[in-house]
Amino acid sequence: MIETIAFDVGETITRDDRYWADWADWLKVPRHTLSALVGVVVARGEDNTEALRLVRPGLDVVAEYRAREAAGRGEYLGEGDLYGDVRPVLTQLRARGLRVVVAGNQTARVGELLRALDLPADVVATSGEWGVAKPRREFFRRVVEAGRAEAGATLYVGDHPVNDVFPAKAAGLRVAHLRRGPWGHLWADDPEVVAAADWRIDRLTDLTALLDDRRRHHG
Repeated sequence: MIETIAFDVGETITRDDRYWADWADWLKVPRHTLSALVGVVVARGEDNTEALRLVRPGLDVVAEYRAREAAGRGEYLGEGDLYGDVRPVLTQLRARGLRVVVAGNQTARVGELLRALDLPADVVATSGEWGVAKPRREFFRRVVEAGRAEAGATLYVGDHPVNDVFPAKAAGLRVAHLRRGPWGHLWADDPEVVAAADWRIDRLTDLTALLDDRRRHHG
């Protein structure tokens, strides 16, 4: 039985719309241009930060982050950045006695911003705080540790095959691939993703039905 459900952040918990819009404004390019370039790197299977380097070749992303912070235009997260199903579903899962973890590849600052939103989660953490990022196996060891359940009783929910589905499965966790955001949609029907994912969902609300089905099956 599933005892812990852990969630990726970008395009699982939060929308990336404003994130990329802020980068486009900072780099002084049209928002549509950067959005289209994000699509290009997604299709290539590259890291999304490569879209920034297509706009500005040789860009030092870390240095640029610091420059944005210094200019008062650093990372920000508000209630409007959450997908609408996040709070209701996380609340329902905890009410069912499941432990809820939110953990993704974000900076330590994003970890602070997420906790400030007071999400209905037992643990909120980021790769920047843990000092290890997906797809490394150590990241998922930390997820299991935070969830206080065995890997096989931990379900990781995410949109990205390379960062979420494949490494979580390899680390022994159960996996739900979420058709959300560019990565989730592009690889939704990829044969390798279909084979690796224990479940494939279109929205977080699908998780409650999934759990009900499992309980009926095991009952």
